[in-house]
Amino acid sequence: MSSSITATFPQGRAVSALLAGSVLWGLFWWPLKAFEMAGIHVSFVQIFAYGSATLVLLPFAWRSLPQWRSQFGLLLLICLLGGWANASFATALAEGNVVRVLLLFYLAPVWTILAARVFLAEPFTPLRLGALALALVGLVSTLGGAALFATPLSLIDLLALSSGLAFALNNIAIRVGHKLPELTRAAAVFMGCAVISLGWGLWSGRSLPALESMHILALLGLGLLWVIPGTLATFYGVARLDAGKAAILLLAELVVGVFSAVLIGNEHLSMQEIIGGALILSAALIEAVTEQRGDQA
Repeated sequence: MSSSITATFPQGRAVSALLAGSVLWGLFWWPLKAFEMAGIHVSFVQIFAYGSATLVLLPFAWRSLPQWRSQFGLLLLICLLGGWANASFATALAEGNVVRVLLLFYLAPVWTILAARVFLAEPFTPLRLGALALALVGLVSTLGGAALFATPLSLIDLLALSSGLAFALNNIAIRVGHKLPELTRAAAVFMGCAVISLGWGLWSGRSLPALESMHILALLGLGLLWVIPGTLATFYGVARLDAGKAAILLLAELVVGVFSAVLIGNEHLSMQEIIGGALILSAALIEAVTEQRGDQA
């Protein structure tokens, strides 16, 4: 009895950590919109938030240099893919419709299915093919149905889609480099996001706005009290749970994000977005079940 209770506690902590991380990321649009309303462009928000998070984690990453020196190329790939996923996702959230961006980002399981087939030779099972079909129909519905083929996608739509694709490819890279220390991977992703955001800020020609001390403290707080805890909580949960169970729990981010955007962000769901979101969510659940069966096998 005592051994089973002891074994349950780590599982319970992992579930709680993963749910806490999902809530933080599901609400991540809120501070981004607030900074945007205060006149601080999302590029500068990410430079400060992810830059401060990088500086905190760099000493830990440097301490584990012998563990990742031989995999520097893979770590650089994680830096670029994870950085793009975070930077483009945050930019799309700050400047676009939160619900639409979240639905487009959560096509990531579709890209994961395709990337796992191409890079890891994982087979297409009937369940995965069904998930792929559902997600693609959901994509078309979310983007406006037949009107999708008459009008080009907006820049925000492309950023949201590319963030999900980069996230999926980054997951494949992390699978390959699963022995890399978690703090080192996190530092690499944070650094990639800060550098990419700096590039976007320079390319756009925007000048850094005059920041008051309150703004600087809020930006540092976003990095140190939101980005780092959210990331580490997610890493902790994913590392200690079956992939399928973790994938299902991570869907809480989508639910929290959509409902919070509707309830406190005054956004509205069209019938096409509801249908598309239901299909995309179903596809993600099917992929999570497929992952769980693979783990049990």
